[in-house]
Parts: sequence; C-alpha cells; structure tokens
Amino acid sequence: MPSRTRKFRGSRTHGRGIKAGRGAGKQGGRGNAGLHKYKRKSMILYAPDHFGRHGFVRPPEIVAHPTSVNVGQLGGLVPLLQAAKAVRQDGTKWVANLAALGIDRLLGGGTADRAWTVYVPHASKHAREKVDVLAEAPSGAKSS
Repeated sequence: MPSRTRKFRGSRTHGRGIKAGRGAGKQGGRGNAGLHKYKRKSMILYAPDHFGRHGFVRPPEIVAHPTSVNVGQLGGLVPLLQAAKAVRQDGTKWVANLAALGIDRLLGGGTADRAWTVYVPHASKHAREKVDVLAEAPSGAKSS
C-alpha cells in the first residue's frame, strides 16, 4: 500500500487546504497568538489575569532604606567613629554615637569585642542584650 506522501505527490496542498499546511496555520498561530482577537474567549476563561499590571509599587522616594550594623562590627567602626568624633572611651566602656555616621539601626549579630554604650535610633532585642543602647545622644550634637 503506498504511503500518503506518495499518494499526494503532484498535489499542491496534500489535502490540507491552503493555510492549514503552513506553519501553525490550522491551530490559529503558536503560543499566545490571538489572545486579543479570536482566542479572547479562552483567555478570559483560563487566564483572566494574563494581561495588564497587577499589584502596587510604592514610590521609591518614600521607601525607607535604613542603614544597619551588627554588634560584631562595632570594633571595625572605631576608626570611622574617631574621624567623625563620635566615640570616646569612658573607663573600660566605649561610648559611640552611631547616628553621627548615619547608621539608623543596630542589629544583634556577632559578639562585642569590648563593653559598649551606643546611641542609635533603633536597636533589635538581641542588640540590647549584648550592649547598652540609648535612644538619644546626650545634649551635645556628638558624643565627644
């Protein structure tokens, strides 16, 4: 019995009609082709959220990006704090004003290499357990 290909030799369309034999003709295109036209009904039924923007994005100018530092990094900040005149040694305890460096938050990661008293706007619970944290710097602008 001859194959169908042999049977249709000489026929221009091999029995498929003109458009159906080219590319993805009979299925109406490949992928998401036609979702705004002839496949709209299936798009509304099976993927109603396919088009458009969804959710809310806060404007970048109002999103806060606090600068934070861990308790274990305080020892490495001493040269910067000294340059900003925001650190002093009070007996065995070091007193630092992190707000003078623009640091907004103290986190509790690591261990302190010496005894610290730190002025910082926000501190985590673990940071408060490891070092003495005060919310506001003394009456002077910097703790020097």
